[in-house]
Amino acid sequence: MTFTFAPATREQAKARIALEGPSGSGKTYTALTLATTMSPRVALIDTERGSASKYAAGHSGSGFTFDTLQMSKYDPRDLVAALATAGQAGYGAVIVDSLTHFWSGTGGMLELVDAIGKRGGGGGNFGGWKEARPFERAMIDALLAYPGHVIVTMRTKSEYVIEEDSRGKKQVRKVGTKAEQREGLEYEFDIVGDLDQENTLVVTKSRCPELSGAVINRPSADLATTVLTWLEDGTEVPDAAELVGELMADGLTVDGALALHKRAEQHRLLGAAVLHPVTGIPSTLGELIVERGRQLRAGGTQRLAAVPAVPGGEPTDHEVALAAGSGYEAVEREAVAESDRRVQAARTAVAGPELATAPQMRRIHAVLTKVGITDRTERHTVLSALVGRHISSANELTKADAGDVIDSLDAALAQPDPGAYLRSVAQNISAAA
Repeated sequence: MTFTFAPATREQAKARIALEGPSGSGKTYTALTLATTMSPRVALIDTERGSASKYAAGHSGSGFTFDTLQMSKYDPRDLVAALATAGQAGYGAVIVDSLTHFWSGTGGMLELVDAIGKRGGGGGNFGGWKEARPFERAMIDALLAYPGHVIVTMRTKSEYVIEEDSRGKKQVRKVGTKAEQREGLEYEFDIVGDLDQENTLVVTKSRCPELSGAVINRPSADLATTVLTWLEDGTEVPDAAELVGELMADGLTVDGALALHKRAEQHRLLGAAVLHPVTGIPSTLGELIVERGRQLRAGGTQRLAAVPAVPGGEPTDHEVALAAGSGYEAVEREAVAESDRRVQAARTAVAGPELATAPQMRRIHAVLTKVGITDRTERHTVLSALVGRHISSANELTKADAGDVIDSLDAALAQPDPGAYLRSVAQNISAAA
């Protein structure tokens, strides 16, 4: 390997902010204050039982305008999928309130590790960490590579201290201590601040010189403006959506895919969470480039197909160039399948019924695309009708649901016009309901 140094170039960037504090310190309100100043479109991933919606604008006009996604289980892979969906929808800022749940909540990292370890034989928790750690890494990569601003909140364990006020009177005050999160996670963010019960923000880490060591009472839009001014001082760089557009362009060559991979790596976007342009299944930019490289090497079409990505982490240039060869070896397929089985079993233990498998999802999306049902809302309407309950995302399908859907889709393919047939079935079932 040849190492080459080059002049450092300051690039424009998006905010990566973490707000820590105990309950009642104003983390959600502060996050919304910053995010709505930074972008006209804000998505909030709510793990706090819908509490963030209390800050939404009411009939009086006061409050914040934002869209919310409420989650009740916190597998890190689900956060990756949510970020991919938010990025595809064009939200300029996304809030994760709170990231702590994806560590210690239902189905979060700690439960996932424990469940995998119990089912992994002699490895115990060590084996669980070995298998689950890539999911956490993928989650962090997706946060850092999101095409807009990212603000996360993290709970801290609460303690009470006795202090004297200016008149010498003793009073009890609740303070936050260590964040309930993986050790060292704060290093991933550009700005980290601790909030107390008086909604005073103490900036404990900042790559923005103007905020280093700052103490701000009731942070306002001025803080967001300071951050934006700092972020926008640099050379403009592409985001994941732009690179996906280039990946899908006519005339792309294998050499072009290699160059695209290098650019994505240079801008730390290989782990960016994106939705597959054909199937709508969450993926990463790096996986899409590998998949496209396979097709180009094999003389494939201009559109990506539902092909599994090369296993084993981020691809090398050599893997991208050769990815269109023979594909998986049998031993690789079996190893990946066994890993999937173990992880799915662990996920079922902490998150309820077994979810649809990746092959099932690929089959469903491929058939719907084939029959011309490509609009996301229309797909969800058809799926809801076929499973007999409302489906707001294909990711909600259980393995049993997916089996029933595939049987129905196969039956539809025997009709003269499968697309019209499925739309008619959906309409009739909805009317009957």
